[in-house]
Amino acid sequence: MNWISIGSIEDIPQRGARCVNTPQGRIAIFRTIENQVFAIEDRCPHKGGPLSQGIVHGAAVTCPLHNWVISLETGKALGADEGTVRTIPLRVEGAHIFIVQEALASRAA
Repeated sequence: MNWISIGSIEDIPQRGARCVNTPQGRIAIFRTIENQVFAIEDRCPHKGGPLSQGIVHGAAVTCPLHNWVISLETGKALGADEGTVRTIPLRVEGAHIFIVQEALASRAA
């Protein structure tokens, strides 16, 4: 895999997110209170709400529109809700966050 630097972990507040725009849509990069970093598509599987504006708790985020809870680790809706968002591979080296290059490229025709 090819990796591209997208910034520093310090650019993302704890229990917060920042977004990266790609040809495939927005990717939300989340930082937990434990300084774990996750990347998922910024679109709730329920009604397309902006997950990046949700509340991060543990390794999950609650959608700000209808309170669906999405696992940051698997992208799956938790509880009785059903649906999944795409997860994107990340790695952290020191304070730098790297995302897999293929996640930033356009889809193959």
